[in-house]
Amino acid sequence: MKKLVSALVFGAFSLGATSFASAADVTKGEALAKKYNCASCHGADYNKPIDPSYPKLAGQHAEYLTHALHAYKRGAGANGRTNPIMSAQVQPLSNQDMADIGAYLAKLPSQLVVSK
Repeated sequence: MKKLVSALVFGAFSLGATSFASAADVTKGEALAKKYNCASCHGADYNKPIDPSYPKLAGQHAEYLTHALHAYKRGAGANGRTNPIMSAQVQPLSNQDMADIGAYLAKLPSQLVVSK
């Protein structure tokens, strides 16, 4: 029993250390959003897109934003998204880049309505 508990504690510590090592970096996310000019479509504050069909990004959940970027990178097929502009934008991004962008956008003030 002690071996099992030790293994579980060590495993949990190892997973935590791994997650911490690859934590999203808001500062890098901001730099990447500027580098790839996300504001040109999603608006300077990421709350006022240039087209009403484009999403407001500010304040969205970081995990959702990261997942959406991954889906655009996957493209057509299982769990993918197709949009010619976004598909091209995400191709040079690494998994860490996408997590960093998601973390940055999630921290921004949002104009999203959560309840009325």
